[in-house]
Amino acid sequence: MEPQQIREGYLVKKGTLLNSWKAVWVVLSEDGLEFYKKKTDHSPKGMIPLKGATLMSPCQDFGKRTITTDKKQDHFFQASHMEERECWVKDIKRAITCLEGGKKFARKSTRRSIRLPDTVNLTELYTLMKDQDDGVKELKLEQDNRVFNHCFTGGTVVDWLISKQKARNRPEALMLATGLLNEGFLQPASDLSKEGAENSGFFCEGYSSDEDTLLKEEFRGNIIKQGCLLKQGHKRKNWKVRKFMLRDDPAYMHYYDPTKGDDPLGSIHLRGSVITAVEYVPDAKKYDIDGNLFEIITSDETHYFLQAATAEERKEWIKAIQAVSKSGK
Repeated sequence: MEPQQIREGYLVKKGTLLNSWKAVWVVLSEDGLEFYKKKTDHSPKGMIPLKGATLMSPCQDFGKRTITTDKKQDHFFQASHMEERECWVKDIKRAITCLEGGKKFARKSTRRSIRLPDTVNLTELYTLMKDQDDGVKELKLEQDNRVFNHCFTGGTVVDWLISKQKARNRPEALMLATGLLNEGFLQPASDLSKEGAENSGFFCEGYSSDEDTLLKEEFRGNIIKQGCLLKQGHKRKNWKVRKFMLRDDPAYMHYYDPTKGDDPLGSIHLRGSVITAVEYVPDAKKYDIDGNLFEIITSDETHYFLQAATAEERKEWIKAIQAVSKSGK
């Protein structure tokens, strides 16, 4: 009997010989993780058996978003954002447990791995935090001769989460606050605040001072959706895996190299843009790109061609981008 396929998608994997990170297509089945150079490849580049494997997440060596399975060899994977990582971790852990107990894989809807309730939605939480009447009371603070606007201390966030019954206790509230920080909804006012979310530094949406502005206007919107898509290059017309972050008000989509840092490769201003599903993109077939394609035409007539992993994912991205492009500035 064929092993049941549990989950698939793009993850970034560290090379086992070289120290480089590459985006790969990963398929989790009941007994192993297969990874492919391209989604369309028929044979995997490698397979990691789950029998006897252990999983560590997050892995402290490589920052906040890494999952690793380990038997005779360590394998390091990175998801595009924390919630995606938790979905992979939950399913891999469950697959390993089922293998050990000789049981059939069955999903349990728990989020015990990060002890967060199922109902937690970081985007909604962040939107509520920004509410003029009901949100966290913002402060104007000075630190290192800089004036910080739109600020609050970590402790204020924790108190607010508990008062709004978004967290049952301080450790859970702190986990939520750290999640918001890790996902980029909140920016630390200094490097210090990453060390202890509640005690040091401030959470803030950016600071303003004469010399510098941490947050450009286009990054001020709420993160509506994020994840990996294939994008066609404008010059060479080749296709690469890019991490996308969709924000509203102002309506922007930034794209990143998922194997590198937090600086975007480019931004798409979505106000007045047209987003449509397309069945054909010139030059796509020769790169083995077929199906689940969509196009964004910006108000200045720039064309972006993208491919989602599934038809359902394409539908979700189109719907989210269309909503943002109509409402956003």
